[in-house]
Amino acid sequence: MDETDHKLISMLRADARVTVATMAHRLGVARGTVTNRIAKLEAQGIIVGYTVRLRPDVQPNQITAWMSIAVEGNQTRRVIADLLGEPSVSTLHDTNGRWDLLAQLRAENLAEISKALERIRLIKGISNTETSIHLVTYRAS
Repeated sequence: MDETDHKLISMLRADARVTVATMAHRLGVARGTVTNRIAKLEAQGIIVGYTVRLRPDVQPNQITAWMSIAVEGNQTRRVIADLLGEPSVSTLHDTNGRWDLLAQLRAENLAEISKALERIRLIKGISNTETSIHLVTYRAS
């Protein structure tokens, strides 16, 4: 994947209903280029589907996990781009300290979380991860 593919995935993550014409205009490429790249990303299994995102309170039974991620060397931008293309990553944060990134993952069940963890751990440039399942949120008044 090159920078154009990463930008394309980022646009689709923000709004999977964005038109090919709009993406082509934003990327500065022909509509056919966008269509071909999407088809290629789907054929390679990089884009595995399109979904609707709901407010977290609409799906109270959905599983949320937090994944701390260590990145090898100077590969942070590439890892971020790959993570933004991962359907289970709902938010991604740059951090300091022991971990370089913090990803919030969402899934319907533990099997989906497991598959997401497996996909993420295969991303080139990730050296280590630690994941915690979100159990309860307490609010201070």
